[in-house]
Amino acid sequence: MSKIVFVEDDPEVGSLIASWLGRHNIDVVLENRGDRAEQTILREQPDLVLLDIMLPGKDGMTLCRDLRPQWSGPVVLLTSLDSDMNHILALELGACDYILKTTPPPVLLARLWLHLRQASEHHTPTLQTAPIPHRPLTFGMLRIDPVNRQVMLNDEEVTLSTADFDLLWELATHAGQVMDRDALLHSLRGMSYDGMDRSVDVAVSRLRRKLGDNGAEPCRIKTVRNKGYLFAPQAWER
Repeated sequence: MSKIVFVEDDPEVGSLIASWLGRHNIDVVLENRGDRAEQTILREQPDLVLLDIMLPGKDGMTLCRDLRPQWSGPVVLLTSLDSDMNHILALELGACDYILKTTPPPVLLARLWLHLRQASEHHTPTLQTAPIPHRPLTFGMLRIDPVNRQVMLNDEEVTLSTADFDLLWELATHAGQVMDRDALLHSLRGMSYDGMDRSVDVAVSRLRRKLGDNGAEPCRIKTVRNKGYLFAPQAWER
């Protein structure tokens, strides 16, 4: 049985959805406050987190952002706020889906099972030899240390979230190669690109800002039209 933590302040909505999911082999731990949810999630270690946005104490968007450096499992926003901007922001903050509460229960269940299955496949242990520790990568004024998960740019530390660092490391270890969206999405989330998912584009845009790349005419992490992204190794020279 899969386990999820559902953060929802409306007890009627929470119990109805928990009951529906429970009948389909998903154990639901309910939490009704955003400011207690982080502690509940880290204690329960669920397979998935389902968040409302409007919560007492801490809203779902902020909670999603704060969770990401500590917890790598799937986060799904379940909300009545039908807003493209909120949808984009949720993906930028690390959510893997944004579902409206008006979605029919069978569709909600199917989408949750999709994320649970993808997360399970992504984290399935395999028999392998001990990994060789990664050495830091240096490109001009950029230094990426994977052991300490530290990024230095022009001798100043750049603060990156777990997702941002993983994306940068994936691009940098394939410096000079075009990485398509499917490869990036599969590597980082164990998901296939469906042609519409913008989470990679949003994540690259955020990473460019933090690394001082020009968003309008990027030269360090380049967009290769209709193909993907390219980490330019020579663009980091002083």
